[in-house]
Parts: sequence; C-alpha cells; structure tokens
Amino acid sequence: MQKNINIQNKKARFEYEILDKYTAGIVLTGTEIKSIRQSKASIAESFCEFNERGELFVINMYVEEYTHGTHYNHKPRSERKLLLNKNELRKLNKEVKNVGLTIVPLRLFINEKGFAKMDIALVRGKKLHDKRHTIKDRDNKRNLDRIKKDYR
Repeated sequence: MQKNINIQNKKARFEYEILDKYTAGIVLTGTEIKSIRQSKASIAESFCEFNERGELFVINMYVEEYTHGTHYNHKPRSERKLLLNKNELRKLNKEVKNVGLTIVPLRLFINEKGFAKMDIALVRGKKLHDKRHTIKDRDNKRNLDRIKKDYR
C-alpha cells in the first residue's frame, strides 16, 4: 500500500481559471476508502453540484470497486457528499447561482490522520486564447529549462 495518495485533476488547471480553493472532507463507505488508499480512483471528469437542501456533492468521480469486496461493494460512479462549513457552503452556493461559476475537484488525498480529503476550486471557464497562452508559457518554460541544462 502506498504511503502518499495524491490523485490530481490535471485537466482542471488547463480548462479553468481558478478563483478560490477549499479543502473538503468526503463521506465514503469502507470499500471506497480502501480503493482510494490503493490509488484506484479518478477525478478527471468530475464536478460538484448542490442538491435542493444546499448540500454539496461530487458527481462522476470514479472509484474502482474493491477487489476483496463482497456483495456490499460500492458503485464506481455514485454521488459522494462533500463536507464543508455552513458558511463556506452558503458562499459557494451563492457564487454558483448568481455569478455562474463552477466547482471542480483539483486533488484527492489522504491526510495525516488517514481521512480522505478533496481540494475543490471555484472556477471560471477559460476561453480559447487563454488556453493558447497557457500552452505557449508551458513550451517557453520547457525550452528555457533545456537551455539551462545544456549550459551547465
């Protein structure tokens, strides 16, 4: 079993402009946390939504079925509740409804106490020219690192 679990959503940083970050707990069953501890989860296509009672859920998060699970095993793509303070939930809900922003998971990790946590972000979608600028910056940084390496 791995010591450091750090599952990231690399697409989110490219597709969206990050405005605000939060760390939330996740409500999981026993087989779900066992699969996450084996790094058999993905948040690449997931997003967060509020239900009618104002609770925040992560949608489309994939957690592979636990290999040693019985008929009590979990569904791989079920909705999972996120745990935040009431004030944070109220603020996020207001931003999503009024401004039209989106909440996207950035990182799924296990903290030092052994609890599964998720870094979520309030984001705005990037336009095509912003994505081109991101690609250009990444290429320039890569070329600069190459030149520095050759210079040494």
